[in-house]
Amino acid sequence: MVRTQIQLTEKQWKTLKALSHQQGVSVAELIRQSVDDYTRKAQPKHLDADEKRSRIMAVVGRHRSGLSDVSINHDRYLAEDYMA
Repeated sequence: MVRTQIQLTEKQWKTLKALSHQQGVSVAELIRQSVDDYTRKAQPKHLDADEKRSRIMAVVGRHRSGLSDVSINHDRYLAEDYMA
């Protein structure tokens, strides 16, 4: 493990101390668990090919443009939108 030093507010310290007592673990363990939880949630999710395809297919046909030639002129419409 790597030793580090942090500064907490009085309220944070008191809350962590109470939780550590209730859960029977050290304050350091609570901080490690919190860092693990935060970093797990903050990391971008890497989807496998099947999950990507499933998500893409879930949106197909959900929206209407009102145009009847999008399948033919999609590049032109994209270029127009990006130039706007």
